[in-house]
Amino acid sequence: MRGVNADSRWVTSPPPAPPPTPRTPRTPPGTVLGRLAVPAGILAAVAGAFAYVGTVDPNEPGHYPACPLLRLTGLYCPGCGGLRSAHAFVHGDFAAALHDNAPAVLGYLGFAVLWTVWVVRAVRGRPTRAEPTPALLWTLGAILAVFTVVRNLPFGGWLHP
Repeated sequence: MRGVNADSRWVTSPPPAPPPTPRTPRTPPGTVLGRLAVPAGILAAVAGAFAYVGTVDPNEPGHYPACPLLRLTGLYCPGCGGLRSAHAFVHGDFAAALHDNAPAVLGYLGFAVLWTVWVVRAVRGRPTRAEPTPALLWTLGAILAVFTVVRNLPFGGWLHP
């Protein structure tokens, strides 16, 4: 494109920038191994966390810090009992896991389902999008709020960890 500058001289626009040089990843993203790298890393991290909690018993005092909300107010938060629940889940005691923190157990199962869908889509070369709707997020938040309120009421003692 040509134009006139303030000095009334003809100028030309700068030449187009050269195309970017392609990077060479270790594993091309188009291969199955490349598409499975992130799901495998996430699974390794979660498995490591569960292995640690399964090995170091949260029922014995001194291994994990106490819940700050429980310590300061005496109220159970929605996460109270989550480590005990994970410990029981790892050891196959599903009744104890549900008693310690039922929403956590549902979260473990939900993670397993979503991770499996992610892997299947990655193997097939399809994009994976996790875009929860606002209605879903509000519903999950409301369920956790009701769970928290009920477990702190006198008749909700059966939900205490």
